[in-house]
Amino acid sequence: MTWVQIRGAMALLAAMSLLALGAMAGEAAAYTPGCGQIPIVYGIPPWGFHTGSPGEAGGFARGHGEINLEANTVSGIMCQEDRRGAITMTVAHHLVYHSHIATMWGYPGNVMKIVVRVRASNDPQCEVGTVGHATLFASYNGVRSDSVQFFFPAACCNQDHLYHGTQVNNQVPPL
Repeated sequence: MTWVQIRGAMALLAAMSLLALGAMAGEAAAYTPGCGQIPIVYGIPPWGFHTGSPGEAGGFARGHGEINLEANTVSGIMCQEDRRGAITMTVAHHLVYHSHIATMWGYPGNVMKIVVRVRASNDPQCEVGTVGHATLFASYNGVRSDSVQFFFPAACCNQDHLYHGTQVNNQVPPL
């Protein structure tokens, strides 16, 4: 290999490294902690929810995304804010569980259970990369008893929250 070829290969390697670093930085910059960039989706999205305005405890959450029940896959983005901090989460690809014949809070409805990953956080106890779970329940037959519940490991347990009641608006698709 000649000196010119070596210099060309080194320049190509440096350019590829810069592109990779730029892509990673762009991906990290795409997420900010909290709900500022995540709109409330009205109507009937594939799946989505919002828990209303900040309550007495100051907490609220929202999210939306795509779902394919035949392939058992899901995607999307969620956020949660409370007085301890704010997090933004993405939804893992695999749909853990879904049912059209679920019962929660004494009412029938649709339920789905998903895995989430923290992508941005300003809660010092909840690090980016933390994996948790969420259960979304949408009551039907004219009853408003929807719920969203987040479960995180001990290091991020500040973000374990249950939102339930008439202020929660949840769309979980039927089978």
